[in-house]
Amino acid sequence: MKQPVRGAHAKPASKTKRKSREELNEAARDRKRDKKHRGNASGSRANPAASAGKSGQGNKAKDPRIGSKKPIPLVAEGAVASAPVKKAAKPAAKKVRLSPEEELAQLENSERLDALLDRMESGDTLLAEEQAWLDETLDRIDELMEQLGIDMDDEAEDEQAEEDMYRLLKGN
Repeated sequence: MKQPVRGAHAKPASKTKRKSREELNEAARDRKRDKKHRGNASGSRANPAASAGKSGQGNKAKDPRIGSKKPIPLVAEGAVASAPVKKAAKPAAKKVRLSPEEELAQLENSERLDALLDRMESGDTLLAEEQAWLDETLDRIDELMEQLGIDMDDEAEDEQAEEDMYRLLKGN
């Protein structure tokens, strides 16, 4: 029988030097440092405007959101399927016409009017703007009371009517 050659199973003639633990650690740190700064910056998906400067193209920025931008009708298909979706137009700021009773109640319950009347009664002087507003408001109250047929002299007449009733009841 032939004997196997000893050189085939033996260790290779040139020995490779094994790295020490310190060298291995240093190599691992270098690999980690190289891998650390990969990928996009944080928030780049939510804020695409920051990445648009990198591209250098003059094209319009594409919306990063996925899916259709077509508006979806929120009514049942059978109810109003053929009606196109329209945006609701805001009506222009118009003054709402109140009935004379509502306007009079609103003016009489006005906190600004009460405050200005209290200041006048206490003897304070009002600014020109406040005095003008107060005069306009009181004039408007008078107009509304005339429209509604309310007289300010009703209190005096009511007192006189009560006195007349007492006289009749007493039998004078």
